[in-house]
Amino acid sequence: MFSGGTFVSAIFIHLSDIHFGQEKDGGALATNTDAKDQLIKDAHAELKARGAKASGIIVTGDIAYSAQEEQYAEAGAWLDKLAECVGCDDESIQLVPGNHDINRDAITHALGWKLQLIREKGDLLLDAFLDDEQDREALFSRFEAYRNFAEGYGCDLDTRGEYSADYAVELVPGRTLRFVRLNSALICSRKDNKGELILGARQRIIPEVEGEEVVVLMHHPLHWFMDTTEARQYIENRARVVISGHEHYPSLTVMPVEVGSDLMLLAAGATAPDDVGGKYTYKYNILEFDWDQKTDSLAVTINPRTWDGYRKRFSKDEEFLQGNEGPHILAAPNFRKSALPVLDDYQPDTSAASKVNAIVNPVSGAGKAEIDIAARDRTLRLKFFRDLNDAQRMKILVDMANLPDDIHKLDHGLERAFFARILKKGLGDELANAIEDVLTTPEEHQ
Repeated sequence: MFSGGTFVSAIFIHLSDIHFGQEKDGGALATNTDAKDQLIKDAHAELKARGAKASGIIVTGDIAYSAQEEQYAEAGAWLDKLAECVGCDDESIQLVPGNHDINRDAITHALGWKLQLIREKGDLLLDAFLDDEQDREALFSRFEAYRNFAEGYGCDLDTRGEYSADYAVELVPGRTLRFVRLNSALICSRKDNKGELILGARQRIIPEVEGEEVVVLMHHPLHWFMDTTEARQYIENRARVVISGHEHYPSLTVMPVEVGSDLMLLAAGATAPDDVGGKYTYKYNILEFDWDQKTDSLAVTINPRTWDGYRKRFSKDEEFLQGNEGPHILAAPNFRKSALPVLDDYQPDTSAASKVNAIVNPVSGAGKAEIDIAARDRTLRLKFFRDLNDAQRMKILVDMANLPDDIHKLDHGLERAFFARILKKGLGDELANAIEDVLTTPEEHQ
């Protein structure tokens, strides 16, 4: 908050482990669908009571249960409803993959052997695989359906194993949060145990920028990695908040890293656990980020929501809070490295949510294309990659990008390139019509 008591907040709905497609019978499907519907109503009511809108939605992995195209189609339709009800646009949804977002059927014996070899040899072999185009594509073939889904939201996977930090939100002028998305499922295989995964040197190195604090989004908590020590040292000293999922039960740790520097580790409960019962039930968070002017720090308020099994609706998780309502004031050294904001003439628009914006990755330079893409074209991208299947996308590309008729499949990179080429040629209206035609008459475009 800043002086005068006016809050300048960035509010996010945080979901994890939604597991679309996990239900084994109609009863489980009906129960989970009802809980997800109640979640949308609860999030809407909580924000309405505050007179607020969400800046965005964060999903820390396991969107689908077995990484199938139809599961992501269900997820997309549900996320659209949630976004509408909390007041944010579809393009303000950020995603990272989890272990359920890999297609285990795509893990051949050869690929399974390579993944095991990477686990045995560590960073050096992972780097070698990521440097080789064929090996790299083999690794990422497991993410094919997820990649298309995430591409629609501008959260494409960095196939070179670096982090993707393409989005930020300004709290006040000169005080910004950057969201860093890490792929913790990079070497997930058919079965994974704690201490077997590798985050990788390319992802764990997060640059520091004056006036900017980092929120890391990842599926697995840090103790799941064999390179935990190195990863933790980088993340503890470069990030202010780490948000994860995977273990289906929430936890919160706020700790000093050194004098003048704090770290929050927030692990989410599952939005839809695969086994509801005991301590495992439906959960999500409403997260609020503010700038604390008195201490030039980052203030984080958590509104944890949990399923009330008796009343069959969501309520505040008082057990998780343990009497600590917050806000949690995190000492933020990167804020203090920059001059204090001058707010004499600052008049925030309190009727609108803080906007999530695309920014350039300070390491790889990625994100420039995201900044340049028009709002209309973002909507086209969402519909093209998220809502169309492989055959439907291929048909449009053949027709509009002048591809030979005998091409039946393109890799993900080429699809992106030809999609961009269509827009560059000024054919956005024609592309919009083609997509709408497929979506309204799908039976004619199989």
